[in-house]
Formats: sequence, structure tokens, C-alpha cells
Amino acid sequence: MHRKHVWIDSIVTIALAVTACIMLVPYLWMVLSSFKGNMDIISGSSGFWPKHPSLDGYRTVLQDAPFGTWLLNSAGTSAIITAATLFTSALAGYVFAKHQFRGKRIWFLLILATMMIPFQVIMIPTYLITAKLGLVNNLSAIILPNLVSSYGVFLAKQFIEEIPNDLLEAARIDGAGELRLMVRIIAPLILPMLSALGIFTFMNAWNNYLWPLIVLNDTEKMTVPLALVYFNGTHVVNYNVVMSAAVLITIPVIIVFLIFQKQFVKGLTMTGMK
Repeated sequence: MHRKHVWIDSIVTIALAVTACIMLVPYLWMVLSSFKGNMDIISGSSGFWPKHPSLDGYRTVLQDAPFGTWLLNSAGTSAIITAATLFTSALAGYVFAKHQFRGKRIWFLLILATMMIPFQVIMIPTYLITAKLGLVNNLSAIILPNLVSSYGVFLAKQFIEEIPNDLLEAARIDGAGELRLMVRIIAPLILPMLSALGIFTFMNAWNNYLWPLIVLNDTEKMTVPLALVYFNGTHVVNYNVVMSAAVLITIPVIIVFLIFQKQFVKGLTMTGMK
């Protein structure tokens, strides 16, 4: 039996290692291509590894475009969206998990229903509302539609339901109001879930491409994913420059994940899904 378990563990480990390598191939190709010349990529003459490594792609990204401004735009909008999503998700999740009110089940089902609707379905109505408010070509157009997350509300509710009611009642008996309950008791207990949700939200906001492409026209207002369009030529695509921009766009996301990876894993494993 012990030998059988060792064989099973070995097979699973090998399968996971092979899967991880396959998944990493596109990212490795992206990084290596950023050090190639454009004609080498187009012709495929250099193969997988760059024969004559060059930093020309990175120089073009950093010198010929306001990449620093785009970086600040993405960082600012992503941070605001993440903070707002965590706040609204925790607050709404607490209300749905621990309070009783008329129509509670219906309202929650409506929130869940919005998770099933693709963004492309509501894209035109959202754009028309944004245009009516005069927010087209403004960073607020990226932030406002993403202040609340139905998935975040669902995740927070599932997590907060696991908190014993006796603990909250004891705090109320001691004179704690709802605000103190949220700050002193609920927030520390759901911190792993908030960390996981925060990473998901930040990554989605940082990598958001379609909506900024629609509502932003001014070069100075662009976010970093739009750099992939900016560096595309009319007749020829500068693949080495695009790959260099893609590498620079990916680095902040990797850094955020590495910093919060323990909280991220803990949040996923502790979240109750009843």
C-alpha cells in the first residue's frame, strides 16, 4: 500500500510539473521574444532563443511613449477599484450574511444573476450612460462601473456566514455598534478572503483591455494594456516592442501576487462555500 501511494504521488507530481511547463511556455516565449529583433520574430529565423539579444524593444517602450504615465493611470485606477470593491463586498456580504430584511433572498439572487451576464451584453448601455454623464475619455469611466463586484459580495457572504453569531452578540452586549463590529471583529476575521479577493480584483482591473479601449481616446489617459495597441503599426506590427510592453505590464501583477501569495492561498482554502 505504501509503495502504491508513492507511485500515485509520483505520477501526480510529474503530471502537475508537465502541466505547469506547458502553461509557462507562452510566457517564456513572450519574454525571450522581447529580446529579439522584429525581423527575427517575423521570419522565425532565430528559433525559440534569441541569437543576438537586444534591448531595442524596451528602449522604444520607455523612450518613445509616455509609458510612465500609463503606468500611473493603471496603478491609480486599479488601486481605487480594488479598495472600493473590498469595502462594498465586505459591507454587503455582512448585511446578507447576518441581517434579516424583507426581500433578502430575492435581492441576493438578483446580485448572483448579474454574475451570469457577460460584460459584452451590457457594454453598449454602460457606454451610453457613461457618455450621458460626460465621462468618456476620463479615467472615472473605468472606475465607476467597477466599484461593486457581485462575485465579491457572494464571496464575502459565504465567508462571513462562518463567523459564529454568538461572537457578534457578545460584542453587541458589550456595547459595540455595527461600525465597530465591522472594523474590530468582522474585518480581521475575513482578512484572508479580502486578500484573495483583492488580488483577483487588482489583476482584473490592471489587465482590463476592452473597456478602456472603448472609453479612452487621449494618449495621456491610456492604461498600460492599451500600449499593446499603441505600438502596433499601420502595416507592420513591431512584435519585439509589443512583447517588451507585455513583459513590463506583467511585472507589477507578479510582484503583487508574490507579496500577498500566502494570504491569497489562505483565503482560497478558508472560504466557506455552502
